Amino acid sequence: MAEINSCKLPDDLEYHVDFNIWLRRAGDGTFEIGMTDIAQTLAGSIIHCRPKKVGKAVKEGKGLATVESGKWVGPVRAPFACEIVDRNDAVEADATLLNRRPYGEGWIVRVRPADGSEPSGLLDAASAVEPFRAYMAKHDLQECVHCEGFKC
Repeated sequence: MAEINSCKLPDDLEYHVDFNIWLRRAGDGTFEIGMTDIAQTLAGSIIHCRPKKVGKAVKEGKGLATVESGKWVGPVRAPFACEIVDRNDAVEADATLLNRRPYGEGWIVRVRPADGSEPSGLLDAASAVEPFRAYMAKHDLQECVHCEGFKC
């Protein structure tokens, strides 16, 4: 597992640094998508997550979900044009999963690339370290906050 100032980047995932998301290949051509440890720390204590509906077509850069914390409201953006094939209703029922388990139970949606092609521009954990280090410096983030308990 790669780590930057206590921010974790699991090796089995791919990353889109600009959108601060992770992707997990499901083996059937789909990808689970969620917020990185860095994203959940920047957002703070997350209070709402509203994934888009299954069947929704989403253009590259547009929102797959809306996330709200005490200090931020914004989209989780699509790294490529896709269709939502599944959504994690558990994060809508308990948005703190995004803080407590961003890489496990905190996945947000599962998508299929719109044209069936292989997505480009994704980085493995080792390749994402330096771009994320620059991202953290730009956002003045010294280290990640890990929320294994109920409240962050």
